[in-house]
Amino acid sequence: MRGLAPYYLAALALGLPWVQALHATPPSDGPYVFMDEGERVARWVCDGEVHERSVGADGKIEPVCGSLPTLTLDHTAELAPDSLPQPERWAALSDIHGQAGLFVQLLQAQRIVDADGQWDWADGVLVITGDVLDRGEAQTEALWTIYRLAQEAAAAGGRVELLLGNHEAMVLAGDLRYLHPKYPAVARLLGRGSYDQLLASDTELGAWLRRRATVLKLGDTLFLHAGLHPDHADAALDLAVINRRFREGLGVPGAAMDPANAPLFGSDGPLWYRGYFVPLRASADEIQALLDQAGVVRIVVGHTTLAEIRSLYGGRVIGIDAGIKTGSGGELLIRDRQGLWRGLLDGRRLELAIGP
Repeated sequence: MRGLAPYYLAALALGLPWVQALHATPPSDGPYVFMDEGERVARWVCDGEVHERSVGADGKIEPVCGSLPTLTLDHTAELAPDSLPQPERWAALSDIHGQAGLFVQLLQAQRIVDADGQWDWADGVLVITGDVLDRGEAQTEALWTIYRLAQEAAAAGGRVELLLGNHEAMVLAGDLRYLHPKYPAVARLLGRGSYDQLLASDTELGAWLRRRATVLKLGDTLFLHAGLHPDHADAALDLAVINRRFREGLGVPGAAMDPANAPLFGSDGPLWYRGYFVPLRASADEIQALLDQAGVVRIVVGHTTLAEIRSLYGGRVIGIDAGIKTGSGGELLIRDRQGLWRGLLDGRRLELAIGP
């Protein structure tokens, strides 16, 4: 931080919000992994001081500060799938919004990870339907935890799939209005100017996010962040095309976006549509037409915060944003051979009521 001291003091005198937040509580965050002249370099901010380590050929990153364990970079660089076969069991949650500790606590309560936070669900599949970013102060920890659990699950025959939410799209496009104040401070200390540059395509987390899917068909269930507008039932529903167009549009300003991609990022697109929950909502016939077009029996979405996981349209739509972003709630939707369950923080599983 020594080289940034004159800028820091001048900015503090001007009252810039990120510097005031840093001055009040020096931030800790990381790692962020960058490509630097062909070499991977991991950087942390620890109590306001920048630390750096080269990443070896084995991809291992030993922690310098913070709560994360040793990490190993994933060199497969594969695109996330558009569809997967029906598993024996799956679980889903949404809208973590920087609540990494509560996220892990919920997984532990439902025995998906063990007491040390390691994958413990064999061939089970965990789907996170977006919005890991924004609001809370542990979004880096949440991202790396999902990244690590995906590796551990794959080694055990299971899977972890993170889908993109509207807040991932916003942050990657430079819309940072919902960020916790520490993150702009971290970005400046690391010399990247704005936080979205810490998740640019030349960073490990940024490249990984750009390989995620937006919609996923898992056996008889379709997962996405917000919802499919009924208009999608009027034409062939090609999940691969939707995912490709989202990848093409990530980080592209609206004025420069391909007109074919722009509607997907709008208020009726899969990251924003709330028409299953609001008044004058989609009709049961429209929902059934969507299911028939996708070849599934249900759609699972987050985005619209509910008091608990809720079934609508006779079980055809399930809303799973149960308020984990508040820092005190949250539930998992779990499906096994016995049915659909609400997994609670106290370890209980309650049968999901099928609502109208």
